[in-house]
Amino acid sequence: MTDKKFTIELKNLTKKFKNTIAVDDVSFNVEENEFFTILGPSGCGKSTILRLIAGLEGQDQGEIIINGIDCSKMPANERPVNMVFQSYALFPHLNIKDNIEFGLKIKKIDEKEIKRRVDEILDLIKMRSYINKYPSELSGGQRQRVALARAIVNNPKIVLLDEPLSALDANLRIEMQRELVNIQRNLEMTFMLVTHDQDEALSISSKIAIMESGKVIETNTATNMYEYPSKKYSAEFLGRINIIDGYVSNTSDQKIFKSEIFGDINLENDLDIPQDAVLGIRPEKIIIERSSKNIENRIKTKGTVIDWTYYGDMSYITIELDNKKKIYIHVQNIHRNTLQELKIGKTLRASFDINDLIILEK
Repeated sequence: MTDKKFTIELKNLTKKFKNTIAVDDVSFNVEENEFFTILGPSGCGKSTILRLIAGLEGQDQGEIIINGIDCSKMPANERPVNMVFQSYALFPHLNIKDNIEFGLKIKKIDEKEIKRRVDEILDLIKMRSYINKYPSELSGGQRQRVALARAIVNNPKIVLLDEPLSALDANLRIEMQRELVNIQRNLEMTFMLVTHDQDEALSISSKIAIMESGKVIETNTATNMYEYPSKKYSAEFLGRINIIDGYVSNTSDQKIFKSEIFGDINLENDLDIPQDAVLGIRPEKIIIERSSKNIENRIKTKGTVIDWTYYGDMSYITIELDNKKKIYIHVQNIHRNTLQELKIGKTLRASFDINDLIILEK
């Protein structure tokens, strides 16, 4: 097995703005050719990390290692990274061709090489026919493609993306997400994105770091971050989840989680459960039952529908149990006649597999 190669290594990175700690002792590694996403709410420090890596801000403490070289005090123009901003930052007085080749001319690249690279990039972003147009003549998605082309035409090892899709409408945003993934894979570059959009992070990332108040809560692959988060904050930020409060009681051969909402839940005895643990169950893991028959390893409950939101392919349901606790259920609308069951006030039986429970540390 070959050792993993890191393109970015952050070690104890800290940045303060007056009395505010924007980045608080952050450490993580980004692997070569990875699509790494920092996810978190506005003001959590994610964009500041990007600016620190790019050299647009200076850290107060910590190290920034890029491709094995300590770039902590290196000027921005000497770092092997290019950044794509939310505002695109295109030159309005230059046409698309001139915008894309601007950085190459600054570096005094040979004219033939410039033409080759620009032609290659225009084909990659599917915008050859727009070469003589100006930014004001383009749509938001087209301007975003040009901004990305200008960043990658310099062949950087790392492309930093600061919420570049946030200004696009929903359909165009999905299209551009696919384009970003295709471009990143084709060029075999390391892409590092910051976003507050959970769906975006899950759909395009190979790895996700979740941030809160300047700290990285946890880092994992996109799939594991959703299915197996270790922290309550991560589970709640990355999609909806039902949190089950309670405490663990140990017997000689069994761990029992005593919950108010579902009663006693038998867990595997060899599970490592933190002292302050809670359990979580995703709404889509809960199914509506047609019978009251007990099935092994399934936790059953029933409640009254108090809310139902129809999304075409999916229905988001909230039921209230006898103990007044609420449970969120997401069901796929496979059959039209099942919609008749989802009326407000109707009693529903529901269940989920005990193996789909997530153990979370507060």
